[in-house]
Amino acid sequence: MIDIGFKDIETALADCFGLQERAVAEWHDKEPGFRDPEPAAAGLDQLKELVLRQHWTNFSLWHVEDRARRRDVGPEVIAECKYAIDGLNQRRNDLIEKVDACLVALMAPLIPQGAGPGFNTETLGQALDRLSILQLKLFHMLEQTRRKGVGREHVAACLRKHAILDEQRRDLSQGVLDLVSEYRQGLKRPKVYYQFKMYNDPALNPELYGPGAGDRGGAG
Repeated sequence: MIDIGFKDIETALADCFGLQERAVAEWHDKEPGFRDPEPAAAGLDQLKELVLRQHWTNFSLWHVEDRARRRDVGPEVIAECKYAIDGLNQRRNDLIEKVDACLVALMAPLIPQGAGPGFNTETLGQALDRLSILQLKLFHMLEQTRRKGVGREHVAACLRKHAILDEQRRDLSQGVLDLVSEYRQGLKRPKVYYQFKMYNDPALNPELYGPGAGDRGGAG
């Protein structure tokens, strides 16, 4: 087994940032082909694939949510979009947890003994999810500047927003690496935080586990 250190993990995460950026453009031309099933082992290649799979769910969500906002289609199309969005959101959260589980498994043997009890308000998997969404926004904001028939003001406004989004992407990318550095120093500990989404679970959503049960409280 190849020894993996914090530097290797930082390099793999930086690679993930670039993979997210390139994938958005590539996937608009060709859908990705992932091997099945999802990787179970905790390794750097497995981490990258999990990050890309999670990125793909956000990519898919983006376009389904766009379609759900159309006003020229019937309610059956909107309902289909809603079901698709629920499923993709569930998969998105599941993959965030898998990314975190992979990272925790990689880092756990490297955490200094006597490391502090501090935890972050956001996990690395959640931060990578935010970076995924930022990459989608960056791509589509720039796409707006190339639309036929739009005026200079529209283009200028989109370019200003693109610059702000890119700054936020760079800040968050550095924040991810800074958090890994805190783990290396023993200032914080990595942890998986489970969402336990209830809305898709027929045993937990009162609208699903029985007729007339919708008045017994909502599911989050």
